[in-house]
Amino acid sequence: MNVVAKPRLVFWTDAEELECASFLPEAPNVLTFCFRSPSGSLFNFDPGQFLTLELPTPSGPIYRTYTISSSPSRPTSLTITAKAQADSVGTQWMFDSLRPGMRLRAIGPAGTFSMAHQPAKKYLFISAGSGITPMMSMTTHLYDSGVDPDIVFVHCARRPSEIIFRERLEHMASRVTGIDLKWVVEQTDPYRPWTGYRGMFNQLMLGLMAQDYLDREVFCCGPEPFMQAVREALAGLGFDMAHYHQESFRAPLPEAEKVPDDFVPTEKNEAEIEFVLSGVSAKCVETDTILAAARAAGLVIRSGCSMGICGTCKVRKIDGDVHMVHNGGITDEEIADGYILACCSNPVGRVKVEI
Repeated sequence: MNVVAKPRLVFWTDAEELECASFLPEAPNVLTFCFRSPSGSLFNFDPGQFLTLELPTPSGPIYRTYTISSSPSRPTSLTITAKAQADSVGTQWMFDSLRPGMRLRAIGPAGTFSMAHQPAKKYLFISAGSGITPMMSMTTHLYDSGVDPDIVFVHCARRPSEIIFRERLEHMASRVTGIDLKWVVEQTDPYRPWTGYRGMFNQLMLGLMAQDYLDREVFCCGPEPFMQAVREALAGLGFDMAHYHQESFRAPLPEAEKVPDDFVPTEKNEAEIEFVLSGVSAKCVETDTILAAARAAGLVIRSGCSMGICGTCKVRKIDGDVHMVHNGGITDEEIADGYILACCSNPVGRVKVEI
């Protein structure tokens, strides 16, 4: 009897570029870009993770971090959904120039903001603006499992026409009983009646939307002031914040920062960084970061969020000491292997890095 071998699954890694397959308008100033692997490899990631893209802008390559809006349960393609702000450089380049057939370098996937790491029977997803993207990925993944999920999905937008993924989420909610959508808008669209919530998200709304919120695993994503309001609302209602998780590519609040025990960088103390592979040395002060000193010396270190979150600027420290305050972009194992994040590492005295 002839035995037919099963085809071996091959998964994409960031050693291969991504090829743009298509793009789709989602809302005002919002586009979804669909990518595929040129080799036909499948995509494997945790729902809620992000990618860092290298964007070849006219002024040179820049790195921007985007949450993956698609689900690993649909592995033949990968999407990111981006909103162009008034001061956008990288995202605006994508809107103006990224077209099907073009290829980009990518780093990742990365990040721990995922229900894959916090499995629960009941979820409460709360988002605002483009913070809906990881919620879309996680909701699609749960929907595709074939088991009716239990999700209260709260999303806040300025007006109904700016609710990203509204139609797709409402379609999924119409096919199962366990996706409960709650839209909150600041103002309505002219000549279009609105029967949902209106105003700013608050404790009263939360109690009406999910009366059993104390029993749910909460995931929150959006601008920092919005997430602060959500945290305060939950804490004020006695929620166990050990079951609260958030994702943001903006700077954390001061109380969330890690304060060093015995060292504070000062601009009075000089430092020197030797970029070993480039044969360049740069003098600076302790308050300069490795990333800033490299740029001042004309060297390029890939960077994304510049806040110690995405891990794009990871480099190996060969010698010397740095003061690093990061926000999850590097693991303890990587630190033990000598890696640092250039964007949030301050040199102490003389430091050698592998650049």
